[in-house]
Amino acid sequence: MIGRLNHVAIAVPDLDEGIRLYRDVLGAKVSEPQDEPDHGVRVVFVELPNTKIELLYPLGENSPIRSFLEKNSAGGIHHVCYEVEDIIAARDRLTGEGARILGNGEPKIGAHGKPVLFLHPKDFTGTLVELEQV
Repeated sequence: MIGRLNHVAIAVPDLDEGIRLYRDVLGAKVSEPQDEPDHGVRVVFVELPNTKIELLYPLGENSPIRSFLEKNSAGGIHHVCYEVEDIIAARDRLTGEGARILGNGEPKIGAHGKPVLFLHPKDFTGTLVELEQV
């Protein structure tokens, strides 16, 4: 059901420093920052030959990344994102297997302009999983 790894998301306490490290120290191509108010984050994408790294920074007081950084002040891996061809079919299959979908169970539009869902980390070995329709 899942396709290729779309990205690994890393929460960062300082987005400018994260950009500097990936762009200037590691020599990667880094996108311009973009605000995603529906998800409470400001993001940049680090483009790699085989996938992407998404740097997440809190946007607003109610950002889920803010609470993550309160527990992990240095930042850290927040989630992994896998591609799926049909997000509704994937959701229905997963819920049929007992997996929990976060939120109201309906896809939201993600940073790439495509439908996304998040799966409860307790159902996936402690890892927050994002599914993105391609």
